[in-house]
Amino acid sequence: MVEVVTLGCRINSFESEILKEKFRNVDDLVIINTCAVTKEAERQCRQVVRKLRAQNPNSRIVVTGCAAQVNADSFAKMDEVDLVLGNKEKTALEQYIKGDLSEKSIVGDIMSYDGYDDYIITGFEGRHKAFVQIQQGCDHRCTYCIVPFARGANRSVPSDKILTQISTLLSQGFEAICLTGVDVCSYKPSFSGLIRQILETFPELPSLQFGSLDPAAIDDEFIEIAGKFKNMLPMFHFSIQSGDDTVLKRMGRRHRRKDIIDLCRKIKKVRDDAVFGADFICGFPGESEENFNNTLKLVDEAGLSKLHVFPYSERPGTPAARWGQIDMEIRRERARILRLKGEEKK
Repeated sequence: MVEVVTLGCRINSFESEILKEKFRNVDDLVIINTCAVTKEAERQCRQVVRKLRAQNPNSRIVVTGCAAQVNADSFAKMDEVDLVLGNKEKTALEQYIKGDLSEKSIVGDIMSYDGYDDYIITGFEGRHKAFVQIQQGCDHRCTYCIVPFARGANRSVPSDKILTQISTLLSQGFEAICLTGVDVCSYKPSFSGLIRQILETFPELPSLQFGSLDPAAIDDEFIEIAGKFKNMLPMFHFSIQSGDDTVLKRMGRRHRRKDIIDLCRKIKKVRDDAVFGADFICGFPGESEENFNNTLKLVDEAGLSKLHVFPYSERPGTPAARWGQIDMEIRRERARILRLKGEEKK
């Protein structure tokens, strides 16, 4: 039986479920679906590879996912690894594991790839909530982020395929559907239009949920839908990253702190049961104590209560990695303080 190990985000979880179903009858195969969002995530990927080789000495070990895409050589050099595949090649993994693995690393140009794996999964092992992929890739260029170079350009799954996937999962008794992707709000032609279509097509859907939302892309239609459809989970998690306008500008984000405050107020007006969460990065290059204090204040001013907090991690190849860096101990201390603030707000 295949073993699939998932590291990282919800889109990886969805793709790993595809791999489990495709290879459920294949023995002695271990697939590691990696994450590259931080240096620490990539280090953990290599650690997992070594552990799995020790546990599975006779299995074929395939490393794929984002870390494999952006740093293939580091995994190809590992004696524990049999095959390294990029995110494009992951969708056709069955072609690469047949026969002799004479070529150890097969990682193509993800930026020219316009596809995705359209396999319809039948469930999520051990879960009551199922993830559904609606898009891949990202066209934005935040100065700290390596993900566009791991996932490629924004491309959307046709709505009929999304509806088919949701219908299949609901028929299996799933209680919640979470729409996921690399940048879900960039779904084309319209993220809000897709949500409306799903909720109108499946009025029996107990709970529709989302991954991280880009606050700059939330429009009035989304807010109107949130007020109208009570089976939209009133938990809204935003990719905010900082509560200071100077830092946000240096990050290449498309929102400012006032936008977050206004957005939360608008949603709260139509959904008084709304709860707000946020992703934050602490210790971004150039972040002063005053800048960081503005982030702490935003938590109160916007009514944020569920925080995902990370110390800034340099990613080679991004603009921010070339700038003057804040001492890691300061980054970690600020992350600790912000996490405590989040615990208070819970």
